[in-house]
Amino acid sequence: MILYIKVKPNAKQDLIKQEADGSYKVYIKAPPVDGKANEYLVKFIADILGLPKSKIALLKGETSQFKKLKIDATDELIQSRIADTLLKN
Repeated sequence: MILYIKVKPNAKQDLIKQEADGSYKVYIKAPPVDGKANEYLVKFIADILGLPKSKIALLKGETSQFKKLKIDATDELIQSRIADTLLKN
């Protein structure tokens, strides 16, 4: 599955939110320095989805706040795990 997200680094806490248009905004604590935010983002998404980091690849947006991730899992799994996380927030 391809997942498009907007990332806000240097946040106070790690959080994922769904916007009114259905897109996702991810807040992460990591600073946008030397690719650390991208690495942290992949780890954060992997933790949310219960997948190893190797199942997630950053396809586009290495230096942008708009990211395109390829996730090696079914759409149903991804949507249900993100929905579970959103309910907890």
